[in-house]
Amino acid sequence: MLAVTWADRTPFGDARTEAKVVHPVVMARFARGPFRLDATLNLEAATMRGGELALGVWGEGFNDRRHPHTVAHELIVSVGTRRWSVSVGKGFVPFGSDDPMSRPALRYPVNHHWSQLLERAVTAAGVRVGPAALEAALFNGDEPERPGQWPAWDRFGDSWSARLTLFPAPGLEAQVSTADVASPEHRPGAGPEHRKWSVSLRAELPRGRSRVTSLVEWGRDAELDGFFRYYTALAEAQLERGPARAWTRLERTDRPEEQRVFGDPFRSVRPHFDNSILGISRWNTVTVGAARTWTWRRAVRLEPLAEVTFARVTNVTGVVQTPEALFGRNQLWTASVGLRIGAGAPIHRMGRYGVLANQDLHGHE
Repeated sequence: MLAVTWADRTPFGDARTEAKVVHPVVMARFARGPFRLDATLNLEAATMRGGELALGVWGEGFNDRRHPHTVAHELIVSVGTRRWSVSVGKGFVPFGSDDPMSRPALRYPVNHHWSQLLERAVTAAGVRVGPAALEAALFNGDEPERPGQWPAWDRFGDSWSARLTLFPAPGLEAQVSTADVASPEHRPGAGPEHRKWSVSLRAELPRGRSRVTSLVEWGRDAELDGFFRYYTALAEAQLERGPARAWTRLERTDRPEEQRVFGDPFRSVRPHFDNSILGISRWNTVTVGAARTWTWRRAVRLEPLAEVTFARVTNVTGVVQTPEALFGRNQLWTASVGLRIGAGAPIHRMGRYGVLANQDLHGHE
């Protein structure tokens, strides 16, 4: 994706425009008998080393910029059948909803680190009975500190998750999941524990030549035995008709306002401790966008798109770092135009391993 993004305000500054290459990935899947390999190579370390301008987005030491993901984004080996599976490697933990890269919008939601657990060394087991699938996993709690970093192997197994996925009818998928994540933002393990919950419903509804896809989700993250609590609620929908599509997303998400690095307001101090949090802000955002795809020589897909986000930011707790102190006001605009280039199969749903691999919402492989 070649993207140009403009923000009318940035932390401690004025308007800014940036051009970046975002979402540069190479994906592959191999299957033979009971064995399967899911691999995703992410090249954001080379194309957006300083992150992507995205007001409200945070995580792994970045604030108001989306961090570059690790190079080995997915490397998971699974063995099993349609009824049971075991998956081992580095990738997504069975928790929460789909990764934003495989969803309609260009801009990541504020709740990315509340609704997904990724880039972990994970061992997961799954069972499937009729319209229900249950997954459970052990993994390392620490988040990456830089794109080339591997998980802290000595911390493997200090965290766990479980997810129940239901397919109540063709075109519908519901999930509820929970996770206990040890010290995600302090690699040696001295940081506070996070207890997470996520509930979501996803739908795909074909209507003649059109198709409507939608997602609604709710989540809660409790840090330091509930001393800090963060909530998120999100709803998004996309209408596809032929090669054209349009989408919208509504989001209400709390995020921590952390102590920023002196001289770089887009970065927060690491390692992170509970006393690094100066307050909690609430981001109420509305995103709308549209795109159209052209296919060149039956092999390469070209998709120009445009997207606009309006955010209203309020203070939940804390008086040290309010939205007005950071941005000068609490109503913010972001706009992007871009060109997505793709070849081969469409991007797959990352984090769907073992008993959940391959199947779409209509029961097809």
